[in-house]
Amino acid sequence: MTPDPDLYAVLGVSRDADADSIKKAYRRLARQLHPDVNPDPETQERFKEVSRAYEVLSDPQKRAAYDRGGDVFGSAGGFGAGFSFTDIMDAFFGGQAPGAQGRGPRPRVHRGQDALIQMEVSLAEAAFGVARELKVDTAVVCTTCSGEGTAPGTHPVPCETCRGTGEVAHVQRSFLGEIRTLRPCSACRGYGTLIPDPCRECSGDGRIRARRSITVKIPAGVDTGTRVQLAGQGEVGAGGGPAGDLYVEVHVAPHEVFTREGTDLHCTVAVPMTAAALGTTLTLPTLEADVESGADSGVETSFELDVKAGTQSGSNVTFRGRGVPGLRGGRGDLVVTIEVETPSRLDPRQEELLRELAAIRDEEKPDGRIGPTRPTSSFFGRIRDVFNDH
Repeated sequence: MTPDPDLYAVLGVSRDADADSIKKAYRRLARQLHPDVNPDPETQERFKEVSRAYEVLSDPQKRAAYDRGGDVFGSAGGFGAGFSFTDIMDAFFGGQAPGAQGRGPRPRVHRGQDALIQMEVSLAEAAFGVARELKVDTAVVCTTCSGEGTAPGTHPVPCETCRGTGEVAHVQRSFLGEIRTLRPCSACRGYGTLIPDPCRECSGDGRIRARRSITVKIPAGVDTGTRVQLAGQGEVGAGGGPAGDLYVEVHVAPHEVFTREGTDLHCTVAVPMTAAALGTTLTLPTLEADVESGADSGVETSFELDVKAGTQSGSNVTFRGRGVPGLRGGRGDLVVTIEVETPSRLDPRQEELLRELAAIRDEEKPDGRIGPTRPTSSFFGRIRDVFNDH
């Protein structure tokens, strides 16, 4: 009896070859030895031998048994014993064999696209939140056909070309024989059904464009660029499919008093030179004063700014927790910058008093020193001292 050949040698691979190397070796030999290419008996026997080797070495369990010296063929050895045409096609094309079940018809119903609109809000609305009604133009379900796309009283019918499968088979000859491939049906475009009488309102799409009103709730603490997601409020999908999401992008309008940096608010307050020198108290509005219900809800709509005597221009006063609420909690600060105003026009009496003050302070001809501030009282502090002395 002729001993069984070394299956690894039959395919021309080493004993530690991986599955990919074995498959490539078989593809190469099968193309050379297939009976359609070389019909002589010797080549056919060689092809059977190569096929038997691939049958064993491509199966992890059979390969392990063969490596242990077991009988992997038994009495029913030879080409075709446990080795089908599907195995050959998988070795050649690395995927589904021709003639296998297709993907089926395409669905007519799809999820709709997301939509994006922009909305401008005031600084107070962005800080404390607001509910706003918006008019949006989006695709909605066609009320005439309820999304089915057919005229009233009619329904889609199965496609006779593909018999409702959405696919048709195409046959191609090769050296391996006939190869069947499935392609989308051109008659129904892969849907498997036809609409003989489309809805006149939506032309068979199952949706139309319409304007509708929605209420948008803007949370407290948003800023320019923040997007609020409204699930299921976007475009309705084809065939009356579920709607996508609607995103509202916030743009915060500039405020005439306050500017925003993160969760902090900043403002500048101008005070006269004399008020900065002598000190004063100012009543200023808070951001809550812009909210219509602010005064009625008991929220502070103003605060007292204590300008200390001798305050210099550019001084900052910080009020903790009077800024903008954060999206994740907490609240920023309000920073007030004091700007001291120097009078640009004086009447004779005012000029006389200032000259008298300059003489008293020995400041008629300032030396204009350049360098660090002198460790003496400020100019406004000296004015305060003069007033206190009198």
